[in-house]
Amino acid sequence: DGSASSQSCSRAPPCPSVPSRHGAAKAEDTFKTSPFHLDLWFYFTLQNWVLDFGRPIAMIILPLEWFPLNKPSAGDYFHMAYNVITPFLLLKLIERSPKTLPRSMVYVSIITFVMGASIHLVGDSVNHRLIFSGYQHHLSVRENPIIRNLKPETLLQSLPGSPQLWELLLFSRYIPFFLILFIYFTGCFTPAAAQSRMPLAALLLVGPSGLYYWYLVTEGQIFILYIFTFFAMTALVMHQRRKGLVLDSNGLFLFLSFLITLLLIAAWVGWLWNDKILRKKYPGVIYIPEPWAFYTLHMNNLHAAKGSF
Repeated sequence: DGSASSQSCSRAPPCPSVPSRHGAAKAEDTFKTSPFHLDLWFYFTLQNWVLDFGRPIAMIILPLEWFPLNKPSAGDYFHMAYNVITPFLLLKLIERSPKTLPRSMVYVSIITFVMGASIHLVGDSVNHRLIFSGYQHHLSVRENPIIRNLKPETLLQSLPGSPQLWELLLFSRYIPFFLILFIYFTGCFTPAAAQSRMPLAALLLVGPSGLYYWYLVTEGQIFILYIFTFFAMTALVMHQRRKGLVLDSNGLFLFLSFLITLLLIAAWVGWLWNDKILRKKYPGVIYIPEPWAFYTLHMNNLHAAKGSF
């Protein structure tokens, strides 16, 4: 009886444990495939355009009487919704990864992203109130007329360090955001070449997705972070290709979105290469003007000129 029971046990398939969805990676996860997540990518792109890119536009279009400067603005409400919806969509995206991912890294990244996005809410709210008060975004802090009139003068001396401080704090939003996308990207490989084809809906969505990342990189001044992420993705693709693995439709969508972003950044820099005022605003080796600096310099003046006629 003992030998019979042992033979039956040997013939029976092993009882799978119930691993956590974000536990340690298993070898068999490498060969799982996942269909294109049209719903998640669509919602992700839509909320990025509406809640992030559309936030300053809503503040310009909506009458200032509806949202006085001493109360939360329309952009603040947009930002609050963004800070809730984006982490949720990122978690849902990680859950659908065909590869189990490190749970601790995912959770820490999401928590850090929420913290950084909250800091960004405060800084963005103050920034737009300054713009409504006459702050010219294409000028440095010391060159702005409303800043020159600040009293006492010792307060002016403390301001030049503020932008660097805010940039350092805002990276607590962008680093975990790109890290989560890269973690998800590591599980988007399959040995089946047929899984690497993108459906028509994905092809229609990849353009708006890449355009949004262009706005995120240029307005957030995070080109170095973006380009390192893109290089890491490219290196991973080349490494996995030697193993006979290719990107599935989701990984290909993310990779092409980042590639379109790089092409748009190159076109943006080439277009504004000879702009002397923006050159003075961004004197570093990496010259990538912010879209809002371009708006306050050129488009705002154009609107004022039209209004004078």
